[in-house]
Amino acid sequence: MTPPRPIPVPRKAWSLKFYRRGSALLQPIADRILKQRLKLGKEDRLRVDERRGVAGRERPEGHLIWIHGASVGESLSILPLIDKLSHLYTDSSFLVTTGTVTSAALMAERLPEQAVHQYAPVDQPVYVRRFLDHWRPDVGFFVESEFWPVLIGETNARGIPLALVNGRLSPRSYKGWSRRKTAAHELLSAFSVILAQDEGNAERIEALARKTVHVPGNLKRAAAPLPTDQRALAELRAAVGARPVWLAASTHPGEEELILDAHEQMMETAPGLLTVIAPRHPARGDELEELITSRGLKMSRRSKGDNPEADDNVYLADTLGELGLFYRLSDVAFIGGSLVETGGHNPMEPARLGSAIVTGPHVFNFQETFNSMRQDGALALVRNERDLSASIIRLLSDPLTRQEMARKARAWSDAGSEKVLNDTIEALAPLLPPAKVPA
Repeated sequence: MTPPRPIPVPRKAWSLKFYRRGSALLQPIADRILKQRLKLGKEDRLRVDERRGVAGRERPEGHLIWIHGASVGESLSILPLIDKLSHLYTDSSFLVTTGTVTSAALMAERLPEQAVHQYAPVDQPVYVRRFLDHWRPDVGFFVESEFWPVLIGETNARGIPLALVNGRLSPRSYKGWSRRKTAAHELLSAFSVILAQDEGNAERIEALARKTVHVPGNLKRAAAPLPTDQRALAELRAAVGARPVWLAASTHPGEEELILDAHEQMMETAPGLLTVIAPRHPARGDELEELITSRGLKMSRRSKGDNPEADDNVYLADTLGELGLFYRLSDVAFIGGSLVETGGHNPMEPARLGSAIVTGPHVFNFQETFNSMRQDGALALVRNERDLSASIIRLLSDPLTRQEMARKARAWSDAGSEKVLNDTIEALAPLLPPAKVPA
């Protein structure tokens, strides 16, 4: 089947015209930003030219499927999709682009033989054109909410069919795009196929795209569990011993204070309690160390190579790419970004690893997911630090309740995972060549 051409773009939005022209004029600033990110360790020194569109390797011969995501979460969600597509389309190769050092390391370990990873070009016309000139993808799949105007516009202008996969648009983002409806419509019109991860996201995207949005389900339900280093896990478990331990994962500013309040409330009823704090942005480690020690609490830091000591109150897990390690260490996991109005984070990662899950009320980024899990008894909702301390103590002291909640969370995350994959691939099939599976 011949892939459909991209949908013609309607009258150009002045805001996107300004963005694209401004991007071309601001290339020197883009270069300075890249250099600054290099100094901060946010870019790969050996591969930073890929961010300027300079390819790090040759293009594979033949049909090339390009899949673009932002970071670790999106990368993990597309691995099962790539694996299944690589078995169905054996004559195709895969180009995976992401924007973070951590996701690049993960892709290097887990991509199949048919796939290569490159850093995504910065959204600047010269970089994007250089990238597209070299790779010449036959089709592009953008994951979740990667709405880069230059990258999308340049790709669409070359007649390369595009799809939005596992689309997500939070209520906050929808509100912002609603003030620029023409620009939003232009961006979304470049996608021949739009797939949303749930009905709420579908409604928001459809209102801006003004076209049908399909809902095959959330690809993160089909993602493999977060990886871990088994030796590091054994060392941590030996260091913790029989102490009660819980994890506050992906925390944000203003939230750690509440977590420490909860810890202090629990100290009397849970002697030896160890609270593990894994901030969403590990670069905040120094800031958090100062906060923790200012309360007279004893702590160790993962980034310094420390394991928890017997008299530590807090273990600061301020490293990248080790969240799978800390979920396995802790029987109870609080998901951050939810006691402050950040919108929460993906609950399927701890669910797959057998954690009893606790969340705050601000989960609008994953509202339908949290609602469904809560209805199934797969997580607990808390509204403040007092609720948090009470919920953690209950789960730590009641292994039957904790294990049942973890079982329900795992069952919820497993349910329908194969169907999500199959329905996603079926929806993408019109953009792909005929499947050619091994004989």
